[in-house]
Amino acid sequence: MQSRILCNGTVAAVAARRMRNILGTVMGKGGWRCSAHEVKLLNTSSGGTVKIGEISFQLKAPRNPELVPVNHMTESISPTVVQHLRWIMQKDLLGQDVFLIGPPGPLRRSIAMQYLELTKREVEYVALSRDTTETDLKQRREIRAGTAFYIDQASRRCAVRAATQGRILILEGLEKAERNVLPVLNNLLENREMQLEDGRFLMSAQRYDKLLQEHPKEELDAWKIVRVSEDFRVIALGLPVPRYTGNPLDPPLRSRFQARDIYYLPFKDQLEILYSIGPNVTTDKVSQLLSFATTLCSQESSSLGLPDFPVDNLPSAIKVLDLFPMMSCQQLIQRLYPYEVMLGKEGRSAVEGVLSRFELLDSRQQPSPTRVVSVEPLNREQTGCAAVTLRVSDTDVTLQVPAGSNQPRTPDHSRSFISTPTHARLLAEMMQSHMVKDMCLMGAKGCGKSVIAKEFAEMLGYSTEPVMLYQDMTGRDLLQQRYTLPNGDTAWRVSPLVSAAREGKLVLLDGIHRVNLGTLAVLSRLIHDRELALYDGTRLLRSDRYQILKEEMKMSDSEMEQRSIFPIHPSFRLLALAEPPVQGSRGQQWLNPEILTMFFFHTVKPLDVAEETSIIQGMTPNAPAEAVQLLLHLTHSLRKTNDPTAQSLASSLSTRQLLRICRRLSQHPEETVGHAVNKACLSRFLPSLARSALQKNLANCSIEDGPDPGSTQNLDLSCEIKDGILRIGKASLPVYNPHEKMKVPDVLFYENEQHMTVMEDMLKDFLMGEHLLLVGNQGVGKNKIVDRFLHLMNRPREYLQLHRDTTVQTLTLQPSVRDGIIIYEDSPLVRAVKMGHILVIDEADKAPTNVTCILKTLVENGEMILADGRRIISNAEGRPNIIVMHPDFRMIVLANRPGFPFLGNDFFGALGDIFSCHAVDNPKPHAELAMLKQYGPDVPDAVLQKLVATFGELRAMADQGTITYPYSTREVVNIVKHLQKFPDEGLANVVRNVFDFDSYNKETREILITALHKHGIPVGAKPTSVNLAKELALPECRMTGYWTINQSGSVRRKLLCPTESSPIDVKGPVYLRVQAYPLERHESRALSFSEEQSHWQIPINDVNIICDVTTDKDSIYVATCNPVSLYAMRGSGDTIHYMDLYDVIPRTLSGVWQPFVIVAALGNPLEGQMVLHEEQSNTVLYLDLVTGAVRRLLLSQEKEEPSKKSSNWWMSKENRSFKMCREFAHKNWLLFYREDSNRLDVLDVLEGRLHTISLPIKLKAVFLVAEDRWLIIENKTDKKFLLTKPMHMGAEDSGICQLHAVTEDAVSTGFGMTSGVERDIPQEISSDQLPSENLSSALGQKISSPNRVLCDANSFATLIVGFPDLMSPSETYSFKRQSPLGTETGADMFFGGSRRSGPAKRVNCVTLLGANQVVRALPPGDVPLSDIYPKDVTPPMTAAYLEVTDLNSKKVKYIPVPRSMTLSPYTSWLSKVSDTDVLLAPMGNAGVVTVDMGGCLRLWETGLDNLQRSLLEWRRMIGTEDGRPVQITIQRDSGLDVSSPKHGKVDPRNAPHVGGNQWAGGTGGRDTAGLGGMGGPYRLDAGHTVFQVSEAEKDAVPEEVKRAAREMAQKAFKERLKEIQMSEYDAATYERFSGAVRRQVQSLRIILDSLQVLLQSNPQGCCGKPPCMENSSSLAVKAVTFHALIRSLVFNFNFLCWYVQQYDIVGHSGDGFDIELVKSDKSPKNNKDRLKVLKTMHAHSQFCMSGDYTLEGTEHAIKELSREEADEHFVIVLSDANLERYGIRPDRFAQTLTSDPQVNAFAIFIGSLGDQAERLQKTLPAGRSFVAMDTKEIPQILQQIFTSTMLSSA
Repeated sequence: MQSRILCNGTVAAVAARRMRNILGTVMGKGGWRCSAHEVKLLNTSSGGTVKIGEISFQLKAPRNPELVPVNHMTESISPTVVQHLRWIMQKDLLGQDVFLIGPPGPLRRSIAMQYLELTKREVEYVALSRDTTETDLKQRREIRAGTAFYIDQASRRCAVRAATQGRILILEGLEKAERNVLPVLNNLLENREMQLEDGRFLMSAQRYDKLLQEHPKEELDAWKIVRVSEDFRVIALGLPVPRYTGNPLDPPLRSRFQARDIYYLPFKDQLEILYSIGPNVTTDKVSQLLSFATTLCSQESSSLGLPDFPVDNLPSAIKVLDLFPMMSCQQLIQRLYPYEVMLGKEGRSAVEGVLSRFELLDSRQQPSPTRVVSVEPLNREQTGCAAVTLRVSDTDVTLQVPAGSNQPRTPDHSRSFISTPTHARLLAEMMQSHMVKDMCLMGAKGCGKSVIAKEFAEMLGYSTEPVMLYQDMTGRDLLQQRYTLPNGDTAWRVSPLVSAAREGKLVLLDGIHRVNLGTLAVLSRLIHDRELALYDGTRLLRSDRYQILKEEMKMSDSEMEQRSIFPIHPSFRLLALAEPPVQGSRGQQWLNPEILTMFFFHTVKPLDVAEETSIIQGMTPNAPAEAVQLLLHLTHSLRKTNDPTAQSLASSLSTRQLLRICRRLSQHPEETVGHAVNKACLSRFLPSLARSALQKNLANCSIEDGPDPGSTQNLDLSCEIKDGILRIGKASLPVYNPHEKMKVPDVLFYENEQHMTVMEDMLKDFLMGEHLLLVGNQGVGKNKIVDRFLHLMNRPREYLQLHRDTTVQTLTLQPSVRDGIIIYEDSPLVRAVKMGHILVIDEADKAPTNVTCILKTLVENGEMILADGRRIISNAEGRPNIIVMHPDFRMIVLANRPGFPFLGNDFFGALGDIFSCHAVDNPKPHAELAMLKQYGPDVPDAVLQKLVATFGELRAMADQGTITYPYSTREVVNIVKHLQKFPDEGLANVVRNVFDFDSYNKETREILITALHKHGIPVGAKPTSVNLAKELALPECRMTGYWTINQSGSVRRKLLCPTESSPIDVKGPVYLRVQAYPLERHESRALSFSEEQSHWQIPINDVNIICDVTTDKDSIYVATCNPVSLYAMRGSGDTIHYMDLYDVIPRTLSGVWQPFVIVAALGNPLEGQMVLHEEQSNTVLYLDLVTGAVRRLLLSQEKEEPSKKSSNWWMSKENRSFKMCREFAHKNWLLFYREDSNRLDVLDVLEGRLHTISLPIKLKAVFLVAEDRWLIIENKTDKKFLLTKPMHMGAEDSGICQLHAVTEDAVSTGFGMTSGVERDIPQEISSDQLPSENLSSALGQKISSPNRVLCDANSFATLIVGFPDLMSPSETYSFKRQSPLGTETGADMFFGGSRRSGPAKRVNCVTLLGANQVVRALPPGDVPLSDIYPKDVTPPMTAAYLEVTDLNSKKVKYIPVPRSMTLSPYTSWLSKVSDTDVLLAPMGNAGVVTVDMGGCLRLWETGLDNLQRSLLEWRRMIGTEDGRPVQITIQRDSGLDVSSPKHGKVDPRNAPHVGGNQWAGGTGGRDTAGLGGMGGPYRLDAGHTVFQVSEAEKDAVPEEVKRAAREMAQKAFKERLKEIQMSEYDAATYERFSGAVRRQVQSLRIILDSLQVLLQSNPQGCCGKPPCMENSSSLAVKAVTFHALIRSLVFNFNFLCWYVQQYDIVGHSGDGFDIELVKSDKSPKNNKDRLKVLKTMHAHSQFCMSGDYTLEGTEHAIKELSREEADEHFVIVLSDANLERYGIRPDRFAQTLTSDPQVNAFAIFIGSLGDQAERLQKTLPAGRSFVAMDTKEIPQILQQIFTSTMLSSA
């Protein structure tokens, strides 16, 4: 026997080089390396022996030498590796299986392969992944010649083959496999036994040999017993879990292995290896790099959450550093360990601290390559390589890198690539990394990763192979796929990645951040060792190993191919593309330690403005320069901001998207940048925070955030096809001529402005070659728009609908079985690509984004690999299995809006920037109304308007989170279709077709019913619910006297009045702010029909005083005087405009004086202009509510100063104020006068002149009975005069004004006697006359004459016939009262005391000439309540009664006006504006409007004809269902002929009969008398009903049942109170609090529950990362702290105590900043606990000290919450805005809110003193503060906070 030390020279059997590669030398530069154990080879006659130290192993000749690893031994073996080899040999000799455990990297696999190479053992390698199944390890069913049978998996690649052939089975990645898969190996590992699916049984060698002694081998074969070789071993490779991500080992499986920790090589050994690799690198630099790497792999580093440094990549880095010794080590480390991208702030600081410790912060000191100078191919002998010259500082360095088979291209010679300094530097750095390692290119979506990769490949002559990765991708999808041959046999097809490895291509792995890390691990061996074992047994080897094996086997390439062994081309490279991980995320990072070992990483940094400008100008030279500048200014401001919400918007404005916008602007320069940005960001569906942040940034960049001018100015939005040209708006294209016309959609489509605008926008993008994405709510018409769009273009459509279970395979192919053979048919996607059709992908948000992301390569590059191996390409290359994309192919994708409330997958967030996006919203009200009219032309407009208004509000509620379902246009259209087809069915019943879905949810049902009632849809009302006021008979109309206008020449009776004219002196204008508020109009005829039509609340404060109301057509104007302000609204509108005039008319002038105003609305051409008159100071203001301009009109030269004596107009009886008469304001002139004066001022507003008339009498009152005739009441005497004046006082030929005395004569009573004349002061006289028919009806005689209606306190109405036009005596007819008004002064119903005395400023009396009515507002004391209400009924609390005197019906009725719930005691006590708490004004010809002192405005319908029509329409809306039986009639053909009609037999029992031709009174028969048959003589109903449905029966629950239910509920309630020890008083108290906020609580609950559903249904959540799931099977709770100011805010946020599950509520006041109210672990369990919290808050707010700890409380909450473990942290501060009072600066508060980036802190300011909150909000960071003027806004604010914060993390 001859013995030699292997490290000392020759070997006996094989060539010297072969053994040197196997064993190598352990000799260093200075001589022999000594180790603890020597590796020896002992040659004997029986074979060789390997000896490691004292352990020896007998070598055996391998049966299949090609399965023995080759060339894995290194030139020098580390002593540590020798130790590992010795241990493995020990376990091998013991027959034990081993588990090599350690950190990620190739070291464990390398040691295993070295041992197998050393011992000449055959290997079976299996890379485990999450999709590994039992069949991958044992047997797989195959089909051959139509027969299915089991074969050992992959013939050479499974546990069965390794066990029977005595091979070593290497299982790598046990932590990747599911825990229930690997136990199939347990018995094989323990006893070497396994039962196979084909019936065979594997048995250990010992037992088999023992049986062989007793039974012949043939018998054992018949028993299907197979011997397991005694040489079979298993070497498992895995990572330690839980330190690393993966599944922990199953305990039974773990117990069957012997473990060995394979940690990194010792520092000294690695240092020597690195010294030998980089001789040009200084030893200090190598030592520093290794020290840095070792530090980051320490336990201390792991405790900081830092991933391990990829130590195994250091040799590759040293190779780069060896060629570029001047290179920065910090930049090199960034490629190995991109800490700036993958770590948060703390992690980056820790890494930079280590860099500084080892003096590696040299990125600014050392030069880096700036660009690629040249790329030259090498000589022909060195194919697959290229010489690349890089410019480093001022020197050029040439290196040799792998290259493709194509001719390399010179840099900067691509038409499609615009080079910038940043990209040139990146390409140069990639060339360095390409020399030694595969790379990963990281960057935000749309930043140009694919373009850079393509440029890199073209420079090196590479053919690229794009592979789109997705989350559900398996190892088979990456490497090899099964398919069926035409004869039905199963086979394997290699993937494009494997083909590229053999052909030397550059593979682009697009989206490694999406793929499951367990799947990507199957590429680990390919990346590290350039070896690959496929599922069918094929092996791919590194080229040098392949050559060595071929030489040793002495085989040719064809012979190697027959053994399924192929070389991997040396030029083959992988280039991965990925988006960077989310910094600061607590979830799983895709960039884990295992991925770090696979690649060198390069980051595509954001371009600066100049570089991005050059790219855009180079790609779109025709784009407007100014627009490009504004666009880039906005984009870079969003990218640089610290606001995460604004940063999330920057992803929608990637470079790709900017290029698309600029291409659009170059084609359509008339469009605005704001329109393009809103379209790209899909701003319509952004959360409120994000939308406000976008608007703020647009404003900061001077970009108008308004509608596109092109869309507003283009009034012609019609479409037409003329001469083969389609035109939609301004866009046009030729109509397509398809081959398959049957696939062109044809849909019923009613055009409306909004949809036509969308289609015009779509056509513009379509002409640019873009693929389209339409996003919107359900039912908004996305499908109809697309179908109409394609119909107009005449384009065929292929339709593909996605769903939750859609996979990549089903997206591209549709498998089916024909004749027992699986056939893959083309999906609609493939058909559309082939034929050039339009592919419509519907419900794209329902499919996982990891599935739909495969569309990226199809859209961007025109390439896609199908599941059957075929490939879609955009141009033909003459290769097999190629589908050439038709040039007319286009995609239109439809998706629902992202986020709440749909909670689907965010398709827009994942792929939105590769499409041209269009937001499709519900049509605007006018557009929706126009469309509904086309669906229901016979449906009344009023019904359609109610539906539009109702559904508009419900959609707003869905956006706010009040309800979950967003009602769409689809539901409204279906309702209208039903009403059109069945007009007799009531609207209230038809809407149930939509709302019955929510009938079992109490809270939602209440919200829906409230909304329906608000807009006048009488759900739940009955036709008999009519509550019209009771009518009383008027007294008989009697003639009471005559009015005679004296025309004699007596100076006493005919007085001349001089007139003067002068121009008006105008001061101003000043411009005041006109604010707009939403108007919540409530229809009053919801459950019952009454005179009240609708009502709404004016937003006034508690101390304001309503002092006037007037109308003009549909407009209503309300004036207040504390302070002076004006409200304007339309009766059918939804907005109220408010102008505060405090700055013009202060509240207090000269002591305690306060103003009192009256307003007048001007007419054409001054419509919309107002004149406001202040009666104390005679101030006249001219107001423009559109511009906010206010001008003062000076009526006279002499100034009439107000009285120096302080007086209150509500107390003084002698106060003589100025008056304005506005009866003819619609003709733009007004009359002013002062009581006890003798002058009239006529203001002509249109001409700007003032006409002053001097009178010979003192004035008391003036009534404008006609435009040229005025009735004047003399002061003190109450005598009447008629002033006649010319129609146009400014005319030169006009006459003078004359004053005529009016005498009142009594009517003769007979016998020469006359009744006495009562000289009553009129309250109101109509300015026009009654129509003749109304006059005749009132007087009971046919008459036609001039007339006026006079109202006074003594009569219901007085008619003056002949006045004022006739000079003859005018007859007066009166309906006298029993007692005058005002004689019975009752106590104030609200306070119990009498109201203040003094005349009322306003007389609430109007005449409705068209309805022939007089309407007054009377206090209860003037109303005959005993005649209206029964004795046992208490009259309701009212603000007033409307007395409606109807002169047609001779009836009077009293309509109660409800008292406002917001009525202030201050207003009721001080204001003596009128005798009642309401003011009155006419509204049209048949109604009035009232406004009470609390600001509640009501519309009333009083005209009898109008009431009858409205009642008929109201009952029609309810429907005609009256509970009568409904009979079902079935008409059928019996097949028998009609013989002769007859009566038929009469059944004495009168039993029902159907058919039979026998009985009379049956149904469905023939010949006999009955119903529903044929041939009978007549109809005869015997009283039988076949079927009946009665809604009344459903509602007819017996009263005793209802009573029992109520008693049961009351009993349970009392038991519950007793259980929680809560009194009924406390329960009522709590109910008072909780009831006020129940709606807000419901809204908040919907919001929070929906967000929880989002996280549960989508494990990635809104943030694009899985929630923290460590050691928990449920979702991690999001940590939320409510920090509230207790002082005076108790009742503003008491709803938080109603819903305080898992939240902290902490208060702050003058006593401290950390007053604990509710702890998350001690949440109130019941109402008693919640009431206790409320009482605590209330008591504290009452007795706490003055002060403010908002700042300290916020800081404390942020610090405390940041210590808790959660996915997201929220601190919500509720406070008032009065921070200035306590010296808290806004900038300091802003700094506190943003002090911790992990905590999302927000401030909600409840209420405000003036604009204090608004000013404070402007100084705080955008999106961090909110103002809630009403508590109902808080749930919506919280929704904005939660959803926007989650989406901004995406």
